[in-house]
Amino acid sequence: MSGIIGKKIGMTSIFAADGKAIPCTVVEAGPCVVTQVKTIESDGYNAVQLAFGEKKEKRTPAAMKGHFKKASTTPKRKLVEFRHFPEAPAFGTEIKVDLFAEGDYVDVVGTSIGKGFQGVVKRHNFSGVGGQTHGQHNRLRAPGSRGASSFPSRVLKGIRTAGHMGNVRVKMQNLQVVKVVPEQNLLIIKGSVPGHNGAIVIVEK
Repeated sequence: MSGIIGKKIGMTSIFAADGKAIPCTVVEAGPCVVTQVKTIESDGYNAVQLAFGEKKEKRTPAAMKGHFKKASTTPKRKLVEFRHFPEAPAFGTEIKVDLFAEGDYVDVVGTSIGKGFQGVVKRHNFSGVGGQTHGQHNRLRAPGSRGASSFPSRVLKGIRTAGHMGNVRVKMQNLQVVKVVPEQNLLIIKGSVPGHNGAIVIVEK
């Protein structure tokens, strides 16, 4: 498995050969810089650390400035480790979007859009209780009964209730690469990927 770090640009649609409109997500994938190569001898496991996105030098800790200086690159915003590269790239190598080809299937990892505190109808697709007539005005989006009152006289663990929704790590699997634009470091992926426009995502083969 190999991958790259990118930024979600937004969604668009592409027309297939049969005229169907395919919803797609545009991801700016790379270029990423290899800032560290870990081996079993030195670190106990094999991994390649990639860095993506420019960061202001004044907002970078001194230790990280030295880390990036070793790779002969400027301070970066995001660091991610990838395992199982076919061949470990050299220190300071640039990984670009040409790592992928049209027709490849990828997994995309990102952070979902935060929705704040939401009720059970929006969070868990409850239908609500009661009808919309006969004076039922304050129970339309209520969760209803949460369990027995006599025994065990408490709400059992795992009951779906209102609460914080979104802003969690999500992996979308088996998404197809529709098009690769190496001149602009763009990866056009069929379907949607987690996160808002501008969010950092990880694309893995």
